Amino acid sequence: MAGRIEDYALIGDMQTAALVCRDGTVDWLCLPRFDSHAIFAGLLGTEEHGFWRLGPAFAAGAQPPAATRRGYRGDSLILESEWDTPDGTVRVTDFMPPRDGAPQLIRIVEGVSGRVPMCSELRMRFSYGRIVPWVRKHEGRTVAVAGPDSVWFDTSAETYGKDLTTYADFTVAAGERLSFTISWEPSHKEPPALPEPEQSLEATEEFWREWVEHCTYHGPYREAVIRSLITLKALTYAPTGGIVAAPTTSLPEDVGGVRNWDYRYTWLRDAAITLSSLLRTGYREEARAWREWLLRAVAGDPENLQIMYGIAGERELGEAELDWLPGYEGSVPVRVGNGAAHQLQLDVYGEVTEALHLAHMTGLARNDYASVLQIKLIRYLEDHWQEPDEGIWEVRGPRRHFVHSKVMAWVAVDRTIKLIESGDAEGPLERWKRLRDDIHRDVCEKGYDKERNTFTQSYGSKELDASLLLIPQMGFLPPDDKRVIGTIEAIQRELSTSDGFILRYPTDGDGGDVGLDGLPGDEGAFLACSFWMADDLAMIGRVDEARKLFERLLALRNDLGLLAEEWDPRLQRQVGNFPQAFSHVPLIDTALRLTASGAYAG
Repeated sequence: MAGRIEDYALIGDMQTAALVCRDGTVDWLCLPRFDSHAIFAGLLGTEEHGFWRLGPAFAAGAQPPAATRRGYRGDSLILESEWDTPDGTVRVTDFMPPRDGAPQLIRIVEGVSGRVPMCSELRMRFSYGRIVPWVRKHEGRTVAVAGPDSVWFDTSAETYGKDLTTYADFTVAAGERLSFTISWEPSHKEPPALPEPEQSLEATEEFWREWVEHCTYHGPYREAVIRSLITLKALTYAPTGGIVAAPTTSLPEDVGGVRNWDYRYTWLRDAAITLSSLLRTGYREEARAWREWLLRAVAGDPENLQIMYGIAGERELGEAELDWLPGYEGSVPVRVGNGAAHQLQLDVYGEVTEALHLAHMTGLARNDYASVLQIKLIRYLEDHWQEPDEGIWEVRGPRRHFVHSKVMAWVAVDRTIKLIESGDAEGPLERWKRLRDDIHRDVCEKGYDKERNTFTQSYGSKELDASLLLIPQMGFLPPDDKRVIGTIEAIQRELSTSDGFILRYPTDGDGGDVGLDGLPGDEGAFLACSFWMADDLAMIGRVDEARKLFERLLALRNDLGLLAEEWDPRLQRQVGNFPQAFSHVPLIDTALRLTASGAYAG
């Protein structure tokens, strides 16, 4: 059985990522890309679907022991786990070197004290646990082959096969070091080069040290900000600049339920807000790479902007169910691909335009096509902003006139007007100023409930939506507007959990009923929304309250500083895909906002 979601650590090479549990088990790894088939899919099934455990030996039938302590080595993505045993102490260092050739996962075992019996159990299962590869020896190396894939296993320890699993039983004494490496290569090619674990470790540590040095933020909670930035970097696909929402699929928003989605793609919304955080903390190269990815993905067809693309800009992300996987803690179906790719979500135009505007304002080298794209997006919005859509939360129910979508359409027009006024683009300035006013008036008339003094989820509805918290942050209305304050307070009353975190919107999941989003079941508090609440509280002068909420949110991180998408107040645990960019970005933003507000003065 897989561990709790927060029991996992992330390691990666900016092209794919692995999740390592507290007991030293790698339960998730897709090769060679984030969105490739998994060779370890135990996270979504059982040990029969692939895993790699490396740790102290334990008795048959017993549970493998969890590490006594673990942590990342400094500001890096190098994981160090230590076990104190009756025989001594042992350390396992796990990492994936930034790729220069074949992708590798390297595990180095080091004896700290005594003599500790150890065991490595490697069970590779290709195609998300469905295919047992052909495993054989080749010139002293172990290779597993199935179809187009081959995985090479290298170690100085003696190995043997049993029950379709590769084992190594060994003892490590104080001062001794043994390495274990798997490398992926297309099966029709020559074997990958022999790994050099110690040199790779040194190079990986140097890579992260140099990258972190570029961070310009030196305020309070810098450790949390740096860890979130490292996580965002790990979720960036280096060859193209695309940013995945998370490295996993089908980790449930409702344990045992059906709210299980594939997040291994680039959502324009998530990537745009990630770009914003990177720009404001000094990472201009990542921002530039994402802008270039965007221009390639949208090239030639901006009128048919998708809400998400593949990490290289692919458009077809057809959704399918893997019925041989029992799901994380019985949460089925397990999905790959994402059928929401072709939804109409008008807010995306606003997020993309806001990101391009910020890049322009912070001095990112001009790209003429970026300005052309921005003008084309507004021309599309001019004809379509009055249409209903699926909204920011990708509802699977009927389209509605979501207030947040209209607000972000206003943002798109407003930022483009500013681009034209700066002289860096041409367009019908006066006409679009009237369009901006028309959208603003429409939202205030149709999306606002005067009796309750709050904006609502959609035109004519009574339900609230946490995305309304972005109204003051986007500049649609000033923070001191009574409608803004009323909306913040209404969301606190109606969308807060018992521990004070914020739900996205009401769900009606009791008894299997279908909720407002077209799905049965409930979900946890959406962490991004809770950070947005902290931002808004700071903006309206309730700074102490904002700081306390922010610190409670920081306390939800696991011991390595990582956050999933949501927090389940009933189970008191993290839920949803992990780690989640859409949680770590607002963490950074809130830290910056609170610092600017003087929340930490003195």
